[in-house]
This record gives sequence, C-alpha cells and structure tokens, in this order.
Amino acid sequence: MKVILKADVKGSGKKGDIIEVSDGFAKNFLLKKGLAEVATASGINAVEQKRTADAFHRSEYEKAQRELADRLKGTVVTVYIKTGKNGRVFGSVTTEKVADALSGLGFEVDKKKIVTKEPLKNVGEYEAEVKLMEGVSAKIKVVVSPLAT
Repeated sequence: MKVILKADVKGSGKKGDIIEVSDGFAKNFLLKKGLAEVATASGINAVEQKRTADAFHRSEYEKAQRELADRLKGTVVTVYIKTGKNGRVFGSVTTEKVADALSGLGFEVDKKKIVTKEPLKNVGEYEAEVKLMEGVSAKIKVVVSPLAT
C-alpha cells in the first residue's frame, strides 16, 4: 500500500515521503496513529507541489544570503568601548555589539552568525567572519576604539 507520511517514522521515512509499505503495517500502525494517509492522486500531487515550492524558496533564500555576503565582504565596522586612563578596556566587545554596529550600517545580521578568532578585549583591529549559512560567509574587519569621554 502506498502512503504519504505525515510525520517522521523511524525506519520508514521522513515527513512528506511517499512510501510503499505492507497493508498490515499501514492499517494497524501508520494510519491508526495518524502518522500517514493513503496516497491518492491529489495527495501525491500536493506533496510534489510542496517539494517544488520548498526548493524554490530555499534557492531564493540562498541567493539572498549570497548577495548579502558579497555586500558584507571587506566591510569595516567600528565598535566603541569604555576604557580606563591607561587604555585598559572594561569588559570586551561581544558579537552582539558587532551585530548592532552592522545594523547601523544597514546590514541585519544575527549575533550568533558572527565568529571571532579571539575575544575582542583590547583596542585595535580584528578579523571576524559572518557565517550566513552553510558555505556562505564573509570576512569583515572590526575596529575597536576607545569611547570618547
């Protein structure tokens, strides 16, 4: 019997898969628990249309992320931090502060996507990488400057 899975079923398939299973397994387990529905022509067509739409949206998202990465490459971001009399920094520059500085330049980037090689605890220039998605990233320069008092 052909069924369309409504949820992931261990050993059988993932949600949205169209699979062939024995009649007993389908009737007594999958259909009874609501994990699947009988594969009709209209159901199969709906699954195929959903897959096509998902693939299109995924490609559009990836295209937008690549464009953002191209615009971000080589961007210099200045972050101001409070310092003491001798130039000693109070605390460190977090990725949240870098994300806020990027949003000030017109780039909306989640703080979790910004990766620095080392903690930004001193005044100076640092390299950071913005990992937008798998295989799409951009290198930026973060300048840590003392806050004018």
